[in-house]
Amino acid sequence: MIITPTAIPDVLLLEPAVHGDERGYFMETFRRSHFLERGIDFDFVQDNQSRSVQGTLRGLHYQREFPQGKLARALSGELFDVAVDIRKSSPTFGQWVGVVLSGENKRQLWIPPGFAHGFYVISESAELSYKCTEYYHPEDDHSILWNDPDIGIEWPLIDAEPLLSGKDRQASTLASATLFP
Repeated sequence: MIITPTAIPDVLLLEPAVHGDERGYFMETFRRSHFLERGIDFDFVQDNQSRSVQGTLRGLHYQREFPQGKLARALSGELFDVAVDIRKSSPTFGQWVGVVLSGENKRQLWIPPGFAHGFYVISESAELSYKCTEYYHPEDDHSILWNDPDIGIEWPLIDAEPLLSGKDRQASTLASATLFP
């Protein structure tokens, strides 16, 4: 597995070795020792999966009291996956990283605790699977506005307006959000 830091060094891009032949393929999607070698010592406690249609934007989501690290990968389709550093004391506070994850490229993105996470579906549909280091706590569910100009994410939008949930339409700006110290 090739693990590469992104423009925000805490966010990692993982590219598994894929072994394929005429029957299909095999790949290792997670190995704890690879994370430990990089000083990342978390246990995954929950796996989530979502399917979304083209033009759907989910995020930017985070939990403050029970922060989640996430290891995200597309099982099918193609999506633009984004991590935003919302740790006020971080030198990369307010910065974002975005990568294309797809069922074909098999890349994964490690999003550490202290980051907001979101994604936009580019293909006709996409399935995203992600492992979490903390359980989901609905009372601690927060969102930052997907198009906050203070963050300036360059989403590869197909239409001018993405498909959003009511929660994501009503999200806070980075300036007004309850963030990490």
